[in-house]
Amino acid sequence: MKASITHRKTCRLCDSSDVELVVKLEPIPLSENYCKDPDTGKLAERYPVDLYMCRSCGLVQQLDVVDSKSLWEAYTYYSGDAKGMPEHFNEVAKKLIQTYRPAPKSLVVDIGSNDGSLLKPFKEASFQVLGIDPASEIARQATEAGIETIPELMSLDLAQKIRRERGPAQVVCMFNAFAHADNMSEIAEGIRELLSPDGIFVFEAQYLLDILDRMLIATIFHEHMSHYSVKALTIFFERHGLELVDVERVSIQHGSLVGVVQIKGAGRSVGQSVQNLLELEASRGLDKIETLKQFANRITQMRQKIESLASEWQRSNKTIAGYGAARSGPTLISQLGLTGAIEFIVDDHPQKVNLYSSGDGIPILPTSELCRRMPDFTVILAWVHSAKIIESNQEYLNRGGCFVVLCPETRIVGRDVDIPL
Repeated sequence: MKASITHRKTCRLCDSSDVELVVKLEPIPLSENYCKDPDTGKLAERYPVDLYMCRSCGLVQQLDVVDSKSLWEAYTYYSGDAKGMPEHFNEVAKKLIQTYRPAPKSLVVDIGSNDGSLLKPFKEASFQVLGIDPASEIARQATEAGIETIPELMSLDLAQKIRRERGPAQVVCMFNAFAHADNMSEIAEGIRELLSPDGIFVFEAQYLLDILDRMLIATIFHEHMSHYSVKALTIFFERHGLELVDVERVSIQHGSLVGVVQIKGAGRSVGQSVQNLLELEASRGLDKIETLKQFANRITQMRQKIESLASEWQRSNKTIAGYGAARSGPTLISQLGLTGAIEFIVDDHPQKVNLYSSGDGIPILPTSELCRRMPDFTVILAWVHSAKIIESNQEYLNRGGCFVVLCPETRIVGRDVDIPL
């Protein structure tokens, strides 16, 4: 399947044309495009994931935009299956209810709701809930499970329709998917349309500062169009009559922001947390071109190190496997010089097993094959779950296998070794 791709000329938050290429990366295939034969996989089209910075507001973003159908039609990620995510969502919902006290039985809307995991605790607390998600199959399953979900992309028209039919929302959420949208101005207008005068919009997205500090290059793929700073978001919300009143750094995805937004002038004062992070970003030069170019140089150094190591293993006839047919896999393989080095990937996802990866045509096998085949080195491609993967595969380690962890730190883990690279 060949996707349609367009190249933006302006920043998606502030519409400035003063954007500059800051991180040049290898093009990668669509991460969710699994194939039935290896040749099709190897011939899969690759699309850019280069990063640009807006000189006006500081947003770091991809300007090459893949059409939404290609990104979401065959989406395989389910929030409820991700380790720690249901617990995280329960905590978020509980905190929001306790802190902001939305009216009983009022409407809560989640944009990019996936399988409805964030809405479940709100429904259990007797709120009306409604999900919006373009992944039609996931939306269907969520609706059947009791979380009504509209299988569409968020738009101003949709927001107006929801408000006409159901009234305003006291809480609108957009978790992780906040980085997945290109039409951000329309989404902001839609959120303002949905909100009741005293309502709140709550978002979660990976934080640019954590991406840079922890070298989280695995988070750079086509779905993640924006990499947010508080400065860029503050300017963005202001343009649309909204106001960031609180922001918190959280550990989910190895470094994210959870922000709370109100209609400007709704009555809540802007918390000190916003000013604290604005000051931190200024001190770190997070809106400076040079800061991102230094990040690009570190990626190059990381690639040289991993590529050299993989070449050495191959010359020594060592076998290299991958663990997890994750969305981050094509990024890690392409950006770190692992193309052609990985012989197979293990994963138990029913929509992936016995297929081939897009771009490299690598066979995807059940995880039971790890101990049967005993590769010398196994690169963890599902990087968010590295600790759990290592903990769950002690037999592989005890028999002499080694895991290669690429994010958030680069190291080799064996039975008796844990060596930083």
